[in-house]
Amino acid sequence: MIAASYTIPDLLVFVAAAAMVLVGAVGVISFRNPVHSAISLILTLLGVAVSFIEQEAHFLAAVQVIVYAGAIVVLFLFVIMFLGVDEREDVSVEPLIGQRPLAYASVLVTVGGILAMLSRGGWVTGAQTVTGPTEVMNGSTPDNVMAVGQSVFTTYLFA
Repeated sequence: MIAASYTIPDLLVFVAAAAMVLVGAVGVISFRNPVHSAISLILTLLGVAVSFIEQEAHFLAAVQVIVYAGAIVVLFLFVIMFLGVDEREDVSVEPLIGQRPLAYASVLVTVGGILAMLSRGGWVTGAQTVTGPTEVMNGSTPDNVMAVGQSVFTTYLFA
C-alpha cells in the first residue's frame, strides 16, 4: 500500500537527499579532475544512503556506505592515482623515516590482538545447531542482532 501522507521532516530529508544525489551526479560528469569526480560519486552514494535511512532500510544504507562509498570508490581512487603518476620516484630516498618501524609495530599489535581474540573466544569446531539460539533470556527471547554477534565472535570466530 502506498503511503498517502508525509510529514515535513520526511519531505525535508527527501529533498536534501535528492539534492545530494543530483549535485554529486552532476559533479561526476562535469569535473575534469578524476579524483574530484570520484569524490562527487561519494556524495551521490551518500545521498542514496540517506534516502535508504529515510525509508527505514538501515541495512541497505549501511551496505551503501560501507561497500559502495567505502570500498568501491576507494578502489576507483587507487586506480586513478596509480594511473595518474607521471613522475619517476627515487626509491633510494625514504620519504617517511619512521614508517618501517611503525609498520612492524602495527603488524605485531594486530597479530597479538588476533591471537588474544582466538585464545579467549571460546570457539568450537562444529555447529551444534543451525536454527540459532532458542533459550529464553530474562523472560524473553534473545535479540537477533545480539545472538548473531555472539555466535560470530565466539562460536564461529575461527571459521
